[in-house]
Amino acid sequence: MAQLDRLPRQVRYGVQLAGVAWPQLFRPLVLELASHRPIREVLPGVHHWTAIHPRIRLPVDSYYIQPARVVLDPTVPREGLEWFKGREPPGQVILTNRHHLRHSERYAEAFGCPIRCSEAGLHEFERGPQVEGFAFGEELAPGITAHQLGAICPDDTVLHIRTAAGGALAFADGLTRPRGGGLAFVPGFLMGDDAAAVRAGLRESLRGLLDLDFDNLLFAHGEPLVGGAKAAMRELIAGR
Repeated sequence: MAQLDRLPRQVRYGVQLAGVAWPQLFRPLVLELASHRPIREVLPGVHHWTAIHPRIRLPVDSYYIQPARVVLDPTVPREGLEWFKGREPPGQVILTNRHHLRHSERYAEAFGCPIRCSEAGLHEFERGPQVEGFAFGEELAPGITAHQLGAICPDDTVLHIRTAAGGALAFADGLTRPRGGGLAFVPGFLMGDDAAAVRAGLRESLRGLLDLDFDNLLFAHGEPLVGGAKAAMRELIAGR
Protein backbone atom coordinates (compact mmCIF):
# COMPACT_ATOMS: atom_id res chain seq x y z
CA MET A 1 0.00 0.00 0.00
CA ALA A 2 2.95 2.39 0.62
CA GLN A 3 3.97 2.07 -3.02
CA LEU A 4 0.39 2.76 -4.10
CA ASP A 5 0.29 5.87 -1.90
CA ARG A 6 3.32 7.33 -3.72
CA LEU A 7 1.54 7.23 -7.10
CA PRO A 8 -0.17 10.39 -8.42
CA ARG A 9 -3.76 10.62 -7.28
CA GLN A 10 -5.29 9.95 -10.72
CA VAL A 11 -3.08 6.92 -11.30
CA ARG A 12 -3.84 5.61 -7.80
CA TYR A 13 -7.54 6.05 -8.43
CA GLY A 14 -7.26 4.15 -11.70
CA VAL A 15 -5.48 1.26 -10.03
CA GLN A 16 -8.09 1.06 -7.30
CA LEU A 17 -10.93 1.26 -9.82
CA ALA A 18 -9.41 -1.53 -11.89
CA GLY A 19 -9.11 -3.66 -8.76
CA VAL A 20 -12.79 -3.24 -8.07
CA ALA A 21 -13.93 -3.61 -11.68
CA TRP A 22 -11.84 -6.70 -12.54
CA PRO A 23 -13.94 -9.33 -10.71
CA GLN A 24 -17.25 -7.61 -11.43
CA LEU A 25 -16.89 -6.54 -15.05
CA PHE A 26 -13.64 -7.23 -16.85
CA ARG A 27 -12.99 -10.80 -15.74
CA PRO A 28 -16.40 -12.07 -16.97
CA LEU A 29 -15.88 -10.17 -20.22
CA VAL A 30 -12.41 -11.64 -20.73
CA LEU A 31 -13.72 -15.13 -20.00
CA GLU A 32 -16.55 -14.73 -22.48
CA LEU A 33 -14.23 -13.48 -25.22
CA ALA A 34 -11.51 -16.06 -24.60
CA SER A 35 -13.72 -19.07 -24.04
CA HIS A 36 -16.18 -19.05 -26.92
CA ARG A 37 -13.61 -20.17 -29.46
CA PRO A 38 -14.66 -21.74 -32.76
CA ILE A 39 -14.76 -25.48 -33.27
CA ARG A 40 -11.47 -26.84 -34.56
CA GLU A 41 -10.39 -30.29 -35.69
CA VAL A 42 -7.51 -31.32 -33.41
CA LEU A 43 -7.20 -34.89 -34.76
CA PRO A 44 -8.83 -36.46 -37.83
CA GLY A 45 -12.54 -36.51 -37.06
CA VAL A 46 -12.04 -35.15 -33.51
CA HIS A 47 -13.51 -31.66 -33.09
CA HIS A 48 -12.82 -29.53 -30.01
CA TRP A 49 -14.40 -26.35 -28.65
CA THR A 50 -14.38 -24.30 -25.47
CA ALA A 51 -17.34 -22.51 -23.93
CA ILE A 52 -18.51 -21.13 -20.61
CA HIS A 53 -20.01 -23.73 -18.28
CA PRO A 54 -23.71 -22.93 -17.77
CA ARG A 55 -23.47 -23.18 -13.97
CA ILE A 56 -19.92 -22.50 -12.75
CA ARG A 57 -19.32 -19.79 -15.39
CA LEU A 58 -15.79 -20.97 -16.20
CA PRO A 59 -14.29 -22.24 -19.49
CA VAL A 60 -14.76 -25.96 -20.12
CA ASP A 61 -13.98 -28.18 -23.10
CA SER A 62 -16.13 -30.43 -25.26
CA TYR A 63 -15.55 -32.74 -28.23
CA TYR A 64 -17.33 -34.35 -31.14
CA ILE A 65 -15.84 -37.68 -32.23
CA GLN A 66 -17.41 -37.64 -35.66
CA PRO A 67 -16.55 -41.17 -36.91
CA ALA A 68 -18.19 -42.62 -33.79
CA ARG A 69 -20.96 -39.96 -33.66
CA VAL A 70 -20.15 -39.30 -30.00
CA VAL A 71 -20.30 -35.95 -28.21
CA LEU A 72 -18.20 -35.75 -25.03
CA ASP A 73 -19.20 -33.55 -22.06
CA PRO A 74 -20.97 -31.13 -24.39
CA THR A 75 -21.65 -27.45 -24.19
CA VAL A 76 -23.31 -25.71 -27.12
CA PRO A 77 -20.52 -24.20 -29.27
CA ARG A 78 -20.63 -20.60 -30.39
CA GLU A 79 -21.65 -21.87 -33.86
CA GLY A 80 -24.78 -23.36 -32.26
CA LEU A 81 -26.21 -26.81 -32.87
CA GLU A 82 -26.61 -25.75 -36.51
CA TRP A 83 -22.93 -26.66 -36.93
CA PHE A 84 -23.97 -30.31 -37.02
CA LYS A 85 -26.22 -29.82 -40.06
CA GLY A 86 -24.73 -31.53 -43.11
CA ARG A 87 -22.64 -33.78 -40.87
CA GLU A 88 -23.40 -37.12 -39.30
CA PRO A 89 -25.48 -36.07 -36.28
CA PRO A 90 -24.54 -37.16 -32.77
CA GLY A 91 -25.71 -40.67 -31.93
CA GLN A 92 -24.98 -40.45 -28.21
CA VAL A 93 -23.73 -38.11 -25.52
CA ILE A 94 -21.05 -39.54 -23.23
CA LEU A 95 -20.20 -37.98 -19.89
CA THR A 96 -16.71 -38.62 -18.59
CA ASN A 97 -18.14 -38.23 -15.10
CA ARG A 98 -21.49 -37.46 -13.54
CA HIS A 99 -20.72 -33.77 -13.04
CA HIS A 100 -20.35 -33.04 -16.77
CA LEU A 101 -23.98 -32.89 -17.85
CA ARG A 102 -23.55 -29.28 -19.08
CA HIS A 103 -25.81 -28.83 -22.16
CA SER A 104 -26.36 -32.57 -22.75
CA GLU A 105 -30.13 -32.30 -22.54
CA ARG A 106 -30.18 -29.88 -25.46
CA TYR A 107 -28.32 -32.42 -27.59
CA ALA A 108 -30.65 -35.23 -26.52
CA GLU A 109 -33.65 -33.11 -27.47
CA ALA A 110 -32.22 -31.89 -30.78
CA PHE A 111 -30.83 -35.20 -32.04
CA GLY A 112 -32.88 -37.81 -30.17
CA CYS A 113 -29.72 -39.37 -28.76
CA PRO A 114 -29.20 -40.96 -25.34
CA ILE A 115 -27.03 -39.49 -22.58
CA ARG A 116 -24.65 -42.03 -21.03
CA CYS A 117 -22.53 -42.03 -17.89
CA SER A 118 -20.61 -44.62 -15.90
CA GLU A 119 -22.91 -46.86 -13.87
CA ALA A 120 -21.07 -45.67 -10.76
CA GLY A 121 -22.39 -42.15 -11.30
CA LEU A 122 -26.04 -42.82 -12.12
CA HIS A 123 -27.23 -41.86 -8.63
CA GLU A 124 -26.67 -38.24 -9.69
CA PHE A 125 -29.64 -38.53 -12.07
CA GLU A 126 -32.24 -40.29 -9.92
CA ARG A 127 -34.48 -37.24 -10.31
CA GLY A 128 -33.63 -36.77 -13.98
CA PRO A 129 -32.71 -36.27 -16.67
CA GLN A 130 -32.76 -39.78 -18.13
CA VAL A 131 -29.19 -41.08 -18.33
CA GLU A 132 -28.10 -44.59 -19.31
CA GLY A 133 -25.23 -46.38 -17.62
CA PHE A 134 -22.17 -48.04 -19.09
CA ALA A 135 -19.61 -50.40 -17.59
CA PHE A 136 -15.87 -49.91 -17.50
CA GLY A 137 -14.25 -52.05 -20.18
CA GLU A 138 -17.25 -51.59 -22.47
CA GLU A 139 -16.84 -50.42 -26.06
CA LEU A 140 -19.29 -47.52 -26.14
CA ALA A 141 -19.05 -46.87 -29.88
CA PRO A 142 -16.73 -48.10 -32.63
CA GLY A 143 -13.22 -47.23 -31.51
CA ILE A 144 -14.17 -45.86 -28.05
CA THR A 145 -13.66 -47.92 -24.89
CA ALA A 146 -14.34 -46.82 -21.31
CA HIS A 147 -11.75 -47.24 -18.54
CA GLN A 148 -11.97 -46.29 -14.87
CA LEU A 149 -9.59 -43.67 -13.55
CA GLY A 150 -11.30 -43.45 -10.16
CA ALA A 151 -9.36 -42.04 -7.19
CA ILE A 152 -10.97 -38.60 -7.40
CA CYS A 153 -14.45 -40.18 -7.64
CA PRO A 154 -15.62 -43.72 -8.55
CA ASP A 155 -17.24 -42.68 -11.84
CA ASP A 156 -14.27 -40.67 -13.16
CA THR A 157 -13.76 -42.14 -16.62
CA VAL A 158 -11.01 -42.25 -19.22
CA LEU A 159 -12.05 -42.97 -22.80
CA HIS A 160 -9.58 -44.68 -25.10
CA ILE A 161 -10.31 -43.36 -28.58
CA ARG A 162 -8.77 -44.79 -31.73
CA THR A 163 -8.32 -42.22 -34.51
CA ALA A 164 -6.65 -42.12 -37.93
CA ALA A 165 -3.75 -40.23 -36.30
CA GLY A 166 -3.30 -42.73 -33.48
CA GLY A 167 -4.90 -43.28 -30.12
CA ALA A 168 -6.11 -40.62 -27.68
CA LEU A 169 -7.23 -40.66 -24.07
CA ALA A 170 -10.09 -38.38 -22.97
CA PHE A 171 -10.07 -37.38 -19.30
CA ALA A 172 -12.76 -36.10 -16.95
CA ASP A 173 -11.49 -34.42 -13.76
CA GLY A 174 -8.56 -36.64 -12.82
CA LEU A 175 -6.15 -34.97 -15.22
CA THR A 176 -6.17 -31.45 -16.65
CA ARG A 177 -4.04 -29.21 -18.82
CA PRO A 178 -4.43 -25.55 -17.89
CA ARG A 179 -4.21 -23.21 -20.86
CA GLY A 180 -0.58 -22.39 -21.50
CA GLY A 181 0.64 -25.04 -19.05
CA GLY A 182 1.51 -28.71 -18.73
CA LEU A 183 -0.34 -31.69 -17.34
CA ALA A 184 -1.69 -31.18 -13.84
CA PHE A 185 -4.01 -32.58 -11.24
CA VAL A 186 -6.89 -30.47 -10.02
CA PRO A 187 -6.12 -28.33 -6.94
CA GLY A 188 -5.95 -30.19 -3.66
CA PHE A 189 -9.01 -28.47 -2.18
CA LEU A 190 -11.10 -30.25 -4.85
CA MET A 191 -9.78 -33.67 -3.83
CA GLY A 192 -11.45 -34.03 -0.46
CA ASP A 193 -9.86 -34.52 2.94
CA ASP A 194 -6.79 -36.49 1.83
CA ALA A 195 -5.42 -34.89 -1.31
CA ALA A 196 -2.11 -36.75 -1.04
CA ALA A 197 -3.90 -40.12 -1.11
CA VAL A 198 -6.00 -39.03 -4.08
CA ARG A 199 -2.90 -37.93 -6.01
CA ALA A 200 -1.23 -41.27 -5.24
CA GLY A 201 -4.33 -43.10 -6.49
CA LEU A 202 -4.41 -41.01 -9.66
CA ARG A 203 -0.75 -41.72 -10.37
CA GLU A 204 -1.38 -45.44 -9.92
CA SER A 205 -4.37 -45.34 -12.28
CA LEU A 206 -2.43 -43.32 -14.87
CA ARG A 207 0.41 -45.84 -14.68
CA GLY A 208 -2.04 -48.58 -15.64
CA LEU A 209 -3.12 -46.63 -18.73
CA LEU A 210 0.40 -46.50 -20.17
CA ASP A 211 -0.12 -49.94 -21.72
CA LEU A 212 -2.77 -48.53 -24.04
CA ASP A 213 -1.93 -47.29 -27.53
CA PHE A 214 -2.09 -43.48 -27.45
CA ASP A 215 0.00 -40.36 -27.91
CA ASN A 216 -2.71 -37.68 -27.66
CA LEU A 217 -4.79 -36.42 -24.73
CA LEU A 218 -8.18 -34.72 -24.59
CA PHE A 219 -9.41 -32.92 -21.49
CA ALA A 220 -12.78 -31.83 -20.14
CA HIS A 221 -10.80 -29.04 -18.47
CA GLY A 222 -7.91 -27.91 -20.61
CA GLU A 223 -6.19 -27.73 -23.96
CA PRO A 224 -5.82 -30.96 -25.97
CA LEU A 225 -2.30 -32.34 -26.15
CA VAL A 226 -1.54 -33.59 -29.66
CA GLY A 227 1.61 -35.69 -29.73
CA GLY A 228 4.02 -36.46 -26.93
CA ALA A 229 1.23 -37.45 -24.55
CA LYS A 230 2.63 -40.70 -23.22
CA ALA A 231 5.98 -39.09 -22.39
CA ALA A 232 4.20 -36.21 -20.64
CA MET A 233 2.14 -38.65 -18.57
CA ARG A 234 5.25 -40.55 -17.56
CA GLU A 235 6.82 -37.32 -16.31
CA LEU A 236 3.73 -36.46 -14.27
CA ILE A 237 3.59 -39.95 -12.77
CA ALA A 238 7.25 -39.70 -11.82
CA GLY A 239 6.61 -36.33 -10.20
CA ARG A 240 9.00 -34.42 -12.46
